[in-house]
Amino acid sequence: MRMSRYILVGMLLGFVLYKSEAVSWFRIYEMFRFQSFHMYGIIGSAVIAGMIIVQIIRRRHIRNVTGQEIVINDKAKSVPRYLIGGAIFGMGWALAGACPAPMFILLGSGVTVFIVYLLFAMTGTFVYGLLRKKLPH
Repeated sequence: MRMSRYILVGMLLGFVLYKSEAVSWFRIYEMFRFQSFHMYGIIGSAVIAGMIIVQIIRRRHIRNVTGQEIVINDKAKSVPRYLIGGAIFGMGWALAGACPAPMFILLGSGVTVFIVYLLFAMTGTFVYGLLRKKLPH
């Protein structure tokens, strides 16, 4: 029962993303062709909300469900890491027409072809886990 609230929040997020057309292939296509501001507005508002939430967590010393203080460590700054990773992520997003979270939402809405994309996304994550120690970070 403790996890039910997280499942409900996940379902609410999926509903909001679906209704805002953030999972629409056509909206994503428009974004990559710089034809519409819709997706940039959604992504930008998520980035700003994330920045605010992280600052609240850091300044108010928020605790997790087990009572431990949430500690957010600074990320290592490495330009090639972000350029290469971002390019791979962007190409996958452009080819699939969706990034990882919307894949689950689209699958739940009946777009069964995303089973194939999810299978390859999970395979890629598994391969990265195997190669992680050998890759430059």
